[in-house]
Amino acid sequence: MKGKKGLIIALIIIIILVIAIVGGVIYLNQPKETAEQVFTNYISLLNEKKYDELYSYISTQSKAEISKEDFVARNKNIYEGIDAVNIEVQIQSQEKEGKTAKITYNENMSTSAGNISFENTANLVIEDKEYKIEWSSAMIFPELRDTDKVRVSTIESTRGEILDRNGDKLAENGSISSIGIVPGKLSENKEQDLQKISELTGVSVEYINNQLSQSWVSDDTFVPIKKVSTSETELKNQLLQISGIQINSTSARVYPLGNEASHLIGYVQTINAEELEQNAGKGYSSTSLIGKSGLEAAYEDRLRGIDGTEIYIQDEEGNKLKTLAKQDKKDGEDIKLTIDSNLQKEIYEQMKNDKGLWVVMEPNTGEILAAVSTPTYDSNDFVLGLSTDEWNTLNNDASKPLFNRFTQKYCPGSTFKSITAAIALSTGTITPDSTVQYSGTSWQKDSSWGDYNVTTLTPYSGAKNVANALLYSDNIFFAQTVLQMGADTFTQNLKNIGFNESLDFPLTLAKSQYSSSEDGEISTEIKLADTGYGQGDLLVNPIHMASIYSAFANGGSMVKPYIEYNNGETEIYKENVFTEEAAETVKNDLIQVVETGTANDMKINGLTIAGKTGTAELKTSNEDTESGTLGWFNCFTIGRSQGDLLMVGMVENTQNNSSGGSHYIISKMKAILQ
Repeated sequence: MKGKKGLIIALIIIIILVIAIVGGVIYLNQPKETAEQVFTNYISLLNEKKYDELYSYISTQSKAEISKEDFVARNKNIYEGIDAVNIEVQIQSQEKEGKTAKITYNENMSTSAGNISFENTANLVIEDKEYKIEWSSAMIFPELRDTDKVRVSTIESTRGEILDRNGDKLAENGSISSIGIVPGKLSENKEQDLQKISELTGVSVEYINNQLSQSWVSDDTFVPIKKVSTSETELKNQLLQISGIQINSTSARVYPLGNEASHLIGYVQTINAEELEQNAGKGYSSTSLIGKSGLEAAYEDRLRGIDGTEIYIQDEEGNKLKTLAKQDKKDGEDIKLTIDSNLQKEIYEQMKNDKGLWVVMEPNTGEILAAVSTPTYDSNDFVLGLSTDEWNTLNNDASKPLFNRFTQKYCPGSTFKSITAAIALSTGTITPDSTVQYSGTSWQKDSSWGDYNVTTLTPYSGAKNVANALLYSDNIFFAQTVLQMGADTFTQNLKNIGFNESLDFPLTLAKSQYSSSEDGEISTEIKLADTGYGQGDLLVNPIHMASIYSAFANGGSMVKPYIEYNNGETEIYKENVFTEEAAETVKNDLIQVVETGTANDMKINGLTIAGKTGTAELKTSNEDTESGTLGWFNCFTIGRSQGDLLMVGMVENTQNNSSGGSHYIISKMKAILQ
């Protein structure tokens, strides 16, 4: 009995050992990754365009049928040729049998012709303890055979044009001249000719030779080396004297105003890889143009044309087998602006040698008639193509020609005093007859201010009321007034007129601010006093400033600035921010500023103008002598026969101008109105 029992125990032990051994063998022969993991990794590398690495994922049999070079080329040409991005798969089912696995999945990708979706199957086989994909062209598209090709057919769309209020073009679909060389027609003195071409075009001989040595170039090929404006007649005539030069006309975006409106209109260029990915599924291809700056970028979705695109499979005989995706052509929309091209050009001529800005608005409607930032650049240069040296020169220029000043915010100086006056009158802090008390040109609240004093430039003998304070630009009056008003009332009223708020406008405008502290409040009495006369931490965007000043022309309500033409319709941005009486009082006081006050040099016989000068000091301390000043002048006409204008202008570093801060720009504004 005991022997029988021992035998049973021995058999059980043997069975356990056999199971353990078999299990161990099976375990040791398991693939390092599952079929699903291998397939998922393959798709991930495909999205990263790592075609070289993909080749290591395919089976030995697949490698025998296609070389690595051909595999990489086929995948790259097809996926990148159709601008495929965001390739996603959803596994529907898996079947495993011995050393093989079958994965059924749904695939979706964004392409230049829209989304492509399909169901497909991946077969995998275990080799050396790893799953490998049995690859064929059907892995790209189920219907695609190894002998077939994927073709892209394009019908070009037209980009919408940008027009001014009179229908004159600010951005148009025109033509440029493409300068090129036909190698077989170069003379025997090739090196001498290339040197001459280099001198005339500014393109290096090295670059020209690199272009001529491209694999696709033959003796009768046109090899482009430089794009120029069609108006470059003299340059083109000189080049045509050289053997081998050929000049073709090609379509391109053209900006008739060039320098005069570059910051406003912007420019287009070929889309880059990052932008293509960000705009996946919107019909862009790797050769699409896209707005890079200004209104070209702001109105991109409306201006851009969507090319008609068809992606299809073609067999060896050129027969179309299947359409994979198709998108109809859609031309872009024309955009008509409120801008007056002639006024834009006149203002640029006045400002082209300065660092500054100038905004012109119709005070009763909010239409932006001109917006100039100087120094500037020519939008056409970006379309024609900048060399590395040209780009570096432009980008590193200390005067910042690429910087759009009218979208930024600046210390407004004394131009802000009219706003403080309107708030004080509207809140009942003062009346037109209220006066302040001080003597001399320096004042401080009390000894708690230490050695800090508010100073004013011009002593005067009349009553220290709001009219004279604006007339003589009295810093002390407005410092005392805002202290009497208190920070809470003052800042609440600044919020009411749009401070710390984004202004709805096609271009992104900096938010105007009254504080730079973390809590967003005016931190000290001294800062509050300084803010009252336009200094402190106060920064105002010029287009926002124009809207605030419009309240003086509109009974206390601010019109909303806009730039897309709508037949002069008006939208109120902020209603009744000042009382009607306060707005009227300030308007009349600003008329006197021009008639007899600090802006008397703006006076034009027969024309009523209300305006305020301002010189903003940028110094960070009393010892700061390097930061300079900003010269401002804000004004609006009343009853002008050609239509009223509200103008906000600023020039930097006016301490260098003999005519003084505001008066330098006053002379320019006067020339426009005259």
